[in-house]
Amino acid sequence: MAKIAKPLPYHTIHEIFTRFRAAEAEPKGELHHVNAYTLVVAVALSAQATDAGVNKATAELFRIADTPQKMLDLGEDRLIEHIKTIGLYRNKAKNVMKLSRILVEEYGGEVPSSRAALQSLPGVGRKTANVVLNMWWGIPAQAVDTHIFRVGNRTRIAPGKDVDVVERQIEDNIPAEFQLHAHHWLILHGRYICVARKPKCGACLIRDLCVFEDKTVV
Repeated sequence: MAKIAKPLPYHTIHEIFTRFRAAEAEPKGELHHVNAYTLVVAVALSAQATDAGVNKATAELFRIADTPQKMLDLGEDRLIEHIKTIGLYRNKAKNVMKLSRILVEEYGGEVPSSRAALQSLPGVGRKTANVVLNMWWGIPAQAVDTHIFRVGNRTRIAPGKDVDVVERQIEDNIPAEFQLHAHHWLILHGRYICVARKPKCGACLIRDLCVFEDKTVV
């Protein structure tokens, strides 16, 4: 059985996030949205797709369908026309229509603010629910995607064999003062610096604190 790596010491993790905060005090998610509903839709559409691709597809969509009822009025076929450049668009369109109907019929057209209620919506998993809780309601929920999973394990900020373990490690190991923005700092670091292939270690502000053995020279 593979040995599970221990997380970095508290003082090291504190220094890492102190540097992240100094570089960007208020990191923001990159998915465009205008309210809680469009955020739910955008995050649901982003599965196996890039934020840039989702933003391009939803630019016009959210101008005409920014509420569950307006999305139902738009209809699935017209929704597909807007999002057909996104992977798995047909299944995603079905889920958007289903969750919109549930929001109208069971929640008065409002997006619920509990993780359990959000996860009960079609196409909304734990990661999507955590993004919405964090970005819209300011709850320090940790949405672990491939970038955060990679950074958490490479740096040993939050090592774990699966996303659920990494999520718990973030909650357990990162000081409370950094919890609200932790997942944004980590995802942006993974997206632009600690990339999957040839990480940009030369430009990394935590290089001296990172235990990743295969650091690049430049």
